[in-house]
Amino acid sequence: GIQMLSVQPDTKPKGCAGCNRKIKDRYLLKALDKYWHEDCLKCACCDCRLGEVGSTLYTKANLILCRRDYLRLFGVTGNCAACSKLIPAFEMVMRAKDNVYHLDCFACQLCNQRFCVGDKFFLKNNMILCQTDYEEGLMKEGYATQVR
Repeated sequence: GIQMLSVQPDTKPKGCAGCNRKIKDRYLLKALDKYWHEDCLKCACCDCRLGEVGSTLYTKANLILCRRDYLRLFGVTGNCAACSKLIPAFEMVMRAKDNVYHLDCFACQLCNQRFCVGDKFFLKNNMILCQTDYEEGLMKEGYATQVR
């Protein structure tokens, strides 16, 4: 994680792990057990300031990275359970049990109704269903078992 700390006027200035100069700013960042100027703690790929992006950074292969670049370079990709196309590691996804979906693919697989936050959905025979289609399927199954 990344901590933003106020520099106390009575303390000896700390050296920046990025540029090796003394930190004389009002604030400094502490990450990886080192101190940094706010401008010096950047993603090695996209140069975004990691203190602004959030309180998380990733390190691998001697690189300091933001979440997006870490996942792009080292993340595990998978296939969407609905469309079977590749999901890039940095992309937001929806999950239902062991299935992973593109956000755009997370919809009822019978009527294509997209789900909103808080909507109920059901996973039956590895298909995502809205409540209406799920209940209609149950009624048809119930009727079929009574006829036999």
